[in-house]
Amino acid sequence: MLKIVIYANMNKIYSSRDIEKACRRDINFMYLLGRASVPDHSTIARFRANHFSTVAKDIMSQINRLLSKIGEINQQTIYIDGTKIESAANRYTFVWKKSINKNYEKLMAKIPDFIKNCEEMFNFKIKYKDVIKIKHLKKLMKKLKKIAKDNKIEFVHGKGKRKSQIQKSIETLESYISRLKMYNSHLFKIEKRNSYSKTDNDATFMRMKEDHMKNGQLKPAYNIQAGIDSSYITWIESFPNPTDTNTLKSFLNDFEINNNFRYKNIVADAGYESEENYVYLKDNNQISYIKTLDYESKKKKSCKNNIGIAENMEYISEEDCYICKNNRKLNLEKEITRKTSTGYQRKVSIYSCNDCSNCKFKRSCIKNNGRSKISFEDRIKRMEVSKTFVRLRNENLDRITSDIGIKFRKNRSI
Repeated sequence: MLKIVIYANMNKIYSSRDIEKACRRDINFMYLLGRASVPDHSTIARFRANHFSTVAKDIMSQINRLLSKIGEINQQTIYIDGTKIESAANRYTFVWKKSINKNYEKLMAKIPDFIKNCEEMFNFKIKYKDVIKIKHLKKLMKKLKKIAKDNKIEFVHGKGKRKSQIQKSIETLESYISRLKMYNSHLFKIEKRNSYSKTDNDATFMRMKEDHMKNGQLKPAYNIQAGIDSSYITWIESFPNPTDTNTLKSFLNDFEINNNFRYKNIVADAGYESEENYVYLKDNNQISYIKTLDYESKKKKSCKNNIGIAENMEYISEEDCYICKNNRKLNLEKEITRKTSTGYQRKVSIYSCNDCSNCKFKRSCIKNNGRSKISFEDRIKRMEVSKTFVRLRNENLDRITSDIGIKFRKNRSI
């Protein structure tokens, strides 16, 4: 069965019904079957879903060991890149985490007042602590239904019929419980993502290169990451992240766990550059050859003439300050710690100039975006610098511009 599924995929046959048909008609598939009977499409689909998916990584690691043994891969340098593949799900079945959280908070704000009104109206008490859970609402439902049963209140429906207060309360409570279950279900499926598709829960909405409506529409998709060694795909992973930045650590960790070895040289494009990734690779004794985000923009004249960025200012390490175009000092104001979405903590240094008045370069140095409450005349130059990121980026930049780095970047493009 494994041979049939792999060979079918090699020949771009993905449908289980088409694979079954090929087993009956194609002599190559008949040869792979040997004397075994032809599996039906449901057996093939069940094998792929329940068995093949659980051993796929193990099979890939076995192939890597074989390739290494016969000298086809060098196990020294891995080239990593990603692409987005659109899901077969409906494009308009999106569920947004932000919207669910907003509606969830609104509902949870209504429930305490509703419980309090029911307690006053029907003279009973529901015990709960600071957090109201579904079990408390179910307990309330039992009490309301008991009151309706004891008082023999008949529930009415339809136009022109007046509902009793107990019926209104029960129906409202039923809607609250139903909505609460739905929101909890959505949040469980979303987990660390910002969205998912109702018809393909694993797909996340992302911007794709193929934009059929020309409006940047988000589509349900997967971010597929592939690692290449000597023109062989040695590892592949699917991620819900719309960007590549937060996939590198998980990709390399998963590879190392399943293959029991670690690549020394990591070659990737600018989409993988971050302080967290630099630190991770350095801690693992791996060498980064990641193209920097500003690599192309630095070549432009506009970037070289931008006097407002730290790269174009003189840094004096003894005094820990920057010198601007007007020969004024930007001293260290404070250091803060920022936490990323993955939990990584960045140490950021904030530099500011004491006085920017009467500076002829002020318009070029400070961007007046109109959102600041302080008038432009009273504003001073401030900028944020991560010293760790700057240091690691410069080390990486020296590597990618070296002879071996240029060779790696050429090979990555291939």
